[in-house]
Amino acid sequence: MSNILVTGGAGYIGSHACKALKVAGFTPVTYDNLSTGWEQAVRYGPFEQGDLTDRARLDQVFAAYRPEAVLHFAALSQVGESMREPGLYWHNNVAGSLCLFEAAVQAGCLKVVFSSTCATYGDQDNVVLDETSDRNPINAYGGSKRAIEDILRDFEAAHGLRHVIFRYFNVAGADPEAEVGEFHQPETHLIPLILEAIAGRRDALTIFGTDYDTPDGTCIRDYVHVMDLVDAHILGLRWLQDDRQSRVFNLGTGSGFSVREVIDRAEAITGKTVPVIEGMRRPGDCTKLVSGSTRAMTELGWAPERSSLDRMIGDAWRWYQTGHYTK
Repeated sequence: MSNILVTGGAGYIGSHACKALKVAGFTPVTYDNLSTGWEQAVRYGPFEQGDLTDRARLDQVFAAYRPEAVLHFAALSQVGESMREPGLYWHNNVAGSLCLFEAAVQAGCLKVVFSSTCATYGDQDNVVLDETSDRNPINAYGGSKRAIEDILRDFEAAHGLRHVIFRYFNVAGADPEAEVGEFHQPETHLIPLILEAIAGRRDALTIFGTDYDTPDGTCIRDYVHVMDLVDAHILGLRWLQDDRQSRVFNLGTGSGFSVREVIDRAEAITGKTVPVIEGMRRPGDCTKLVSGSTRAMTELGWAPERSSLDRMIGDAWRWYQTGHYTK
């Protein structure tokens, strides 16, 4: 079986990608510094601890496993933090990715599937984004991801490093078998925050803004089930194995759900009430952010089949009741 290097493989999306790789017949090799990931989430292949900026360590791992490709998830990803401490994001995300790509090129590993973000598009409110939308990020997180995309473009021109880039917004749900799941500390994502409030692990869920121009006054976001998302990454890997050209794909449903819709479905699925506090809008929050995925559907054959609210919340709730990681 071909080895695939998975940076950030101990994190939420990366651990699910490792399971999908294993099912698809690959051996995932996790490379993670455990700053936000969990060693207990590494269940499907070897684990190598290391930092993206540690070139000597990367060279060791490339030499030991000779991976066919890299699935690159490792990144800091909190928008608010990126605005307070942009240097962290440019150092970790951009400098770290540059170091990774240089090591990959030297090792002759010339296929990269990159986990980017629709935050590269910036503040384009109430439109369905596609791959041709202008990239004008409004925070250091989105800016760092745009910079990495540009590095990949230049490395392909200079070194033949082919790549598939995926841009997406909100990932939700968990492995249906609850072997791995979503567990951040601190938690910032809506569905696990709802589950924490239901379970009494936080006093209440704060809704940031109830006066948006939407049917129920709360903002709307596009959600994709984590297993649908990692399926796309496997398809992206196959795309590169077939010697196809580098390509960018958005991943989304093109519609989205409001905060109140997510709360209502969580109450219905769990049979429990979500305690809520209505707060003020947060600076920079848009009314509606959704991403189309026509290109991914037509060219990759991808479909977000699991990305219903009931499925995402149900799988997340199953994981939440049984699975947590500890340092």
